[in-house]
Amino acid sequence: MYYHQQHHERTSGVAWNAGRSIGPKRALKPQQVWEIRFHLEHEKRTRDRAMFDIAIDSKLRGCDVVKLRIGDVVVGGQVRQRSMVIQQKTGTPVSFEIGETARESLRAWLRVRGSGRPEDFLFPSRIDRSDHISTRQYARLVDEWVTAIGLDPALFGTHSLRRTKASLIYKRTGNLRAVQILLGHRKIESTVRYLGVDLEDALALSEGTDV
Repeated sequence: MYYHQQHHERTSGVAWNAGRSIGPKRALKPQQVWEIRFHLEHEKRTRDRAMFDIAIDSKLRGCDVVKLRIGDVVVGGQVRQRSMVIQQKTGTPVSFEIGETARESLRAWLRVRGSGRPEDFLFPSRIDRSDHISTRQYARLVDEWVTAIGLDPALFGTHSLRRTKASLIYKRTGNLRAVQILLGHRKIESTVRYLGVDLEDALALSEGTDV
């Protein structure tokens, strides 16, 4: 297949991935985060607001966000301030904080969702409440959210939510090791690639440090 792609490029002058968006999805800026929150609040999309907020705070991949269970965010009838889940992709644990903004939206969603057991999914499927919403449905929702505030869904996606807080932490602290832990990466090189750290970033950090 790869040979045919190369042959097509040489004969037609058109790259096989022409017109496709490749590379990492962009992180959201703080203003864009609040615009999406305002939109979801205005539209009374309580579930989506809770899903958006926990995705931003947890920095989890989409496959882990949709599989969150009530017990992952609630203990003793109260929304947790910190939690830990096992990542599906790597099988390793990762911890995350749940800020007050996310706790408020989770409380609102749990009131709408109704009572459930700790092992029940936080965001159940509307077709089968014993199952969780699909990663595909989650991706569609993210497309809706970013489109609603005028962003191009080809440039933003579920990984935008995962990258957002991690990127802000890195920009404010320059602490790659901390971001590596928060993202659950095994190797620091993965974090460097994921954040798109380049020479300009390194020089900017260096210029801000006097000896």
